[in-house]
Amino acid sequence: MLGSFSGTTVPALLNSTSNQLYLHFYSDISVSAAGFHLEYKTVGLSSCPEPPIPGNGLKIGERYLVNDVVSFQCEPGYALQGHSHISCMPGTVRRWNYPPPLCIAQCGGTAEEMEGVLLSPGFPGNYPSNLDCTWRILLPVGFGAHIQFLNFSTEPNHDFVEIRNGPYDTSNVIGRFSGTEIPGSLLSTSHETTVYFHSDHSQNKPGFKLEYQAYELQECPDPEPFANGVVRGAGYNVGQSISFECLPGYQLIGHPVLTCQHGTNRNWDHPLPRCEVPCGGNVTTQNGTVYSPGFPNQYPNSQDCTWLLTVPVGYGIHLNFTLLQTEPYSDFITVWDGPQQTAPQLGVFTGNSAKKSAQSSSNQVLMKFHSDAANGGIFAIYFY
Repeated sequence: MLGSFSGTTVPALLNSTSNQLYLHFYSDISVSAAGFHLEYKTVGLSSCPEPPIPGNGLKIGERYLVNDVVSFQCEPGYALQGHSHISCMPGTVRRWNYPPPLCIAQCGGTAEEMEGVLLSPGFPGNYPSNLDCTWRILLPVGFGAHIQFLNFSTEPNHDFVEIRNGPYDTSNVIGRFSGTEIPGSLLSTSHETTVYFHSDHSQNKPGFKLEYQAYELQECPDPEPFANGVVRGAGYNVGQSISFECLPGYQLIGHPVLTCQHGTNRNWDHPLPRCEVPCGGNVTTQNGTVYSPGFPNQYPNSQDCTWLLTVPVGYGIHLNFTLLQTEPYSDFITVWDGPQQTAPQLGVFTGNSAKKSAQSSSNQVLMKFHSDAANGGIFAIYFY
C-alpha cells in the first residue's frame, strides 16, 4: 500500500513500482465534502545504476529497481565509511538515496571480538606519512591475544610497529618491528593488548596486516605442597613468578624463581625445585639444625660429609643431639673444637643415644659424618 489519506491535507507525490495501480475511495453517511482531484502520468520503471563494490568490501543484493535495497560489508580489518544500506529512490530520475560507502583501513581503533584483523592505514596501498596510530585489543579477563603478522613492510628503522603487553604507554613491550621481514607470532599475557604504529615524514610502504585470536590464560600447576620449604607468591597466571625457599638445614636444588610461561600449554619455565639436606657445607647462621643426608628418610650408605659451623668471634657453639640413630660404631659423627681435624676433639657420637651434647671453646666447630656400606640411620643436631 502506497498510503491512506483523509482530511484536507494534500498528500505528497506518490510513485508506484508496478504497471497497475488500485485506488479505493470510501465515504460514510454523514458529512459530504468536495472530494479529491488527482492526476497521474506514466513513469518508466528503469533501475538505479549498479552501485560499485567498495574496494576491500562486499555488495549484497542484485536488484536495483525502485525501493530495492542493497547492503555493503567490509572485509576484516576495514571500517565502513558511509551508509551500510542504500535504497533505489522513486522518481523520474533513478538514483540511490545515499552514495555507495567506502571501506577504509583506519589509523587506530578498538577491537573487542575474540578474533580479528588489524591493518595499517591505506593497506594494501602505502600508508601516509607522520602517523601515530594506536589499536587496543580488549578481550575478556582470563584471555590473551595470539598475534600473527601476514604482511609486513615499513621503512627500516624509522617506521615501526610496537606490541605492548597491556593498555598503557608504559606497558611491557613484547615486540618492536621494522623493515621487510615478517615478524614471528606473539602471545600477549594480558587481556588488554596495545598495537602502536609510527611513520615519519619520509618513505611510505605498504605497512602491515595482522590477525589476532584470543586464547585462554590458564594457570600453571600449583607447586604446593612444597616439601621442607615455602613458596613465595600466590599468582600462577601467565607471566607471573614465584620463588622458593627451604627450611633451615635444607638446600634448594633447582631454580629458586619460576615464571609461568605463555603458550597454548601452561607450564613453568623450569622444573619445580626441591629441598634436600646437603652432605656437608659451611653454616654461618647463629643457630639452626644440621640434619643427616636424606632427612627425614634414612641417610644413604657410604657417606662422608663435613660441616663447618661458624658463629661471630667471641661466641662459642653448643651442640645438642636431638635425634641420634646410627649404626653403632660403624656410622658415627666426629666433632672438633675448631675449623680443622687437628683441633681437639669434642667427641665421637654413634648409636641411638639421644640428648647428647657438646660445647666448643671457639667460634668454629668442624663436624664429620661417616657411614659404611650397610644399614642406614638418621640424626638431627641443633646448635646455638
